[in-house]
Amino acid sequence: MRYVKLPLESFESFFESLKQWGEVHAPVKRGNIYSFERVESLGEVSLDYTRTVLPPKKYFVRPREELLKLKNDGWIECIEAKPIVLFGVHSCDIHGIRILDEAYLAEPADPYYKRRRESAVIIGISCMPDEYCFCKSLGTDFATDGFDLFLHQLPDGYLVRVRSFKGHEIVWARKELFESVSKEDLEQFKEFERKRSRSFRRSLSTGALADVLDLVFDSPVWKKYEEICLGCGNCSIVCPTCRCYDVCDLWISTYEAVRVRRYDSCFLESHGLVAGGYNFRPTRLERFRHRYYCKNYFDPAAGINCVGCGRCDEFCPAKIEHVKVLDEIRGVSE
Repeated sequence: MRYVKLPLESFESFFESLKQWGEVHAPVKRGNIYSFERVESLGEVSLDYTRTVLPPKKYFVRPREELLKLKNDGWIECIEAKPIVLFGVHSCDIHGIRILDEAYLAEPADPYYKRRRESAVIIGISCMPDEYCFCKSLGTDFATDGFDLFLHQLPDGYLVRVRSFKGHEIVWARKELFESVSKEDLEQFKEFERKRSRSFRRSLSTGALADVLDLVFDSPVWKKYEEICLGCGNCSIVCPTCRCYDVCDLWISTYEAVRVRRYDSCFLESHGLVAGGYNFRPTRLERFRHRYYCKNYFDPAAGINCVGCGRCDEFCPAKIEHVKVLDEIRGVSE
């Protein structure tokens, strides 16, 4: 890892230099929410955001995309993977992408996901938690890999961690914009991280969580929240680690069709429906409970499939809180 400083007066020039590496996409404020979108100027970017509605995973697994087109008697691949720069990605979302990598890049690798990952530059940026964040409890509040550059805010600029070869290339290409890190910069960096660590208001106890879930499969807590849950699937659609999708063929004309992949949700009744009309999760209770086992239990050897970003809480219309449900399951709720 290399460390350099990007002074505040060089920040806009640095932003402009990123365009030579691909389209720049960054968090943009839209009303009361934030969204990753293509930007042309630094003035469009809102780096003081906490979370976007859809995580950056939408650039690698799109909400809806055409995989293949059938024309006459042959299928044609529809892989689009133009170079992009994701600017201002938070640590929790970087961890989310790493979890997706384990699924989509394992052999046989998903060619659509792989080409887009290889075509993307990821530039992280530090953040301050709000009332929904619990990434500190899951160890996802700080990223050590999965990015090319990571910017940590200082009073007069940014301390930059350079992680990848591509990150080194970006710095080398405009080396006149960067400085060496001073002792004062280091102390300011450590003070910011201490302040950030103290700012978390929500925490999740993960000790023996898989065992607890083993023992409470029939807990009345699941029934309580099944009656509150709307079954809308919002929580899984906005989750940075959910990876369920549906594939369907749509006919355009007699000799033309398109194969489409789109986000699916285990909260939807249709998700468990299989041939013959059988549904292996027919009730909302079973679907609600499944999500908590999927995020917190199914693969303990690889870690918990939750990064503590808080999206499922903020965007749940029923105001169900992920940590609160697990605390009640443990019997430690207030």
